[in-house]
Amino acid sequence: MTEANHTPIPELYVSPEAAAALKDEAGNMPSWDLTQRQTCDLELLMNGGFNPLNGFMSEADYNGVVNEMRLADGTLWPMPITLDVSEKFAEGIEPGTDIALRDQEGVILAVMSVTDKWVPNKKLEAEKVFGAGADDVAHPAINYLHNTAGNVYLGGPVKGLQTPTHYDFRGRRNTPNELRAMFKKLGWRKVVVFQTRNPLHRAHQELTFRAAREAQANLMIHPVVGMTKPGDVDHFTRVRCYEAVLDKYPQATTTLSLLNLAMRMAGPREAVWHGIIRRNHGATHFIVGRDHAGPGKNSQGVDFYGPYDAQELFRKHEDEIGVKMVDFKHMVYVQERAQYEPADEIEEGVTVLNISGTELRRRLREGLEIPEWFSFPEVVRELRRNSPPRAQQGFTVFFTGLSGSGKSTIANALMVKLMEMGGRPVSLLDGDVVRKHLSSELGFSKEHRDINIKRIGYVASEITKNGGIAICAPIAPYTATRRAVREMVEAGGAFVEIHVATPIEECERRDRKGLYKLARDGKIKEFTGISDPYEEPQAPELRVDTTAIDVDNAAHQVLLKLEQMGLIGLR
Repeated sequence: MTEANHTPIPELYVSPEAAAALKDEAGNMPSWDLTQRQTCDLELLMNGGFNPLNGFMSEADYNGVVNEMRLADGTLWPMPITLDVSEKFAEGIEPGTDIALRDQEGVILAVMSVTDKWVPNKKLEAEKVFGAGADDVAHPAINYLHNTAGNVYLGGPVKGLQTPTHYDFRGRRNTPNELRAMFKKLGWRKVVVFQTRNPLHRAHQELTFRAAREAQANLMIHPVVGMTKPGDVDHFTRVRCYEAVLDKYPQATTTLSLLNLAMRMAGPREAVWHGIIRRNHGATHFIVGRDHAGPGKNSQGVDFYGPYDAQELFRKHEDEIGVKMVDFKHMVYVQERAQYEPADEIEEGVTVLNISGTELRRRLREGLEIPEWFSFPEVVRELRRNSPPRAQQGFTVFFTGLSGSGKSTIANALMVKLMEMGGRPVSLLDGDVVRKHLSSELGFSKEHRDINIKRIGYVASEITKNGGIAICAPIAPYTATRRAVREMVEAGGAFVEIHVATPIEECERRDRKGLYKLARDGKIKEFTGISDPYEEPQAPELRVDTTAIDVDNAAHQVLLKLEQMGLIGLR
């Protein structure tokens, strides 16, 4: 455990000759287009990052991992690695079938020999693996399980043909065996790994430097650049920040490598999983914090995992993981000594300075000063490029409500008012208009309504990312779908949900198209509010009832909310 293992680990790639033959055969195989998460998983399967797995898990391995954190043979492994597919695709797949695994552009990456097909108990998986309420979609992994993942799991060994292509930061992307070979060449016998999904500031630099010094080891900054928590700073910005900080460390003692991992934000289990992955990459020590890979608060506003849960579980399995845990010390700035020190070593009477993540985001959003004692000027510069003041960012205003509630009317009025103000392009994505031009082939089943809303969300996210204003006015009756749209948009700007909460009685009274009467007569199936539910938003940015106010008043309420959020400035 105390010295790096430089011996190469098994990879799942076949020879170039075998790969060429499999590519020819793949034309006759069923093909599955991998999701982003599945592509991340496949890459780490093929390059040995998920060693000892030889493919996507069998049902026996899956059950052992869910219930006991162990594969069927007893090996410690805390996270299910399965290929979730749609019921339609699974219909034609039986054990013994070979399937071609392709990226989103159709390029074949691997061939999987299916040995198992089963329908998982997703509620049990949520409870056991993520330690949270089975239906609490505030947890990103549980939300994925219930609202994104396919309902059928496939398992079986994988034959790797080629690695997924990355065009960015190619010199920073290393396989486990490449890192092992590098450590051997450099004579690094001990390697401390620091994983992060956030930019590095001065406290992190001091923490990691101290950890490496105390362990008498070299240091590898190993950030996740695959999938992290929705709302995190994009990895392009973060890597530029990491590179800017790298020369703040002693030369020849520190390296930076990128990990294309899809995080699950599973807290304690995730910490153990990350430790195993780092062992495969040749590390000897791993820095683990009290809330390692925690997703934040649940639907009741309480942290999903308790303090130190991740450290306790890691320590319990430290010998099996094969990597020694290093405590993540909370560092604070002591003004009198002008230096960072561990918070638990500070005596009374000194002045301690700190800036929380929330406060940092506020300062970036409002263009306020970020002091040099907190971060490096190079890092602040990159963050400001990525996060201009809110009044210069794109955003989406997303109206949701029953048919006839007044969504489209308010949206049109808001569009005109924003265009009058000028400064940013404004696009209106009205439900009926989108149906005509973007989703004309879709019906009104739950599945098709979800697809329609996600299309609207995708377009809105692109408008927002590029600095424009998107105004959306669909019914959007389902909480999970609205959450998915919020996550898409917030990757590039602000999302403002407006619940037009006009009662159904008033909506029926206004029913110019006669849709409610047709629905009550049974002539329209799955009509929201009558034969299909409308799940009211629990915490929208604004709630408006148009029963007793006119359109201009309602639109002005939205403008005031946008001003309050710093997205516009009213003159």
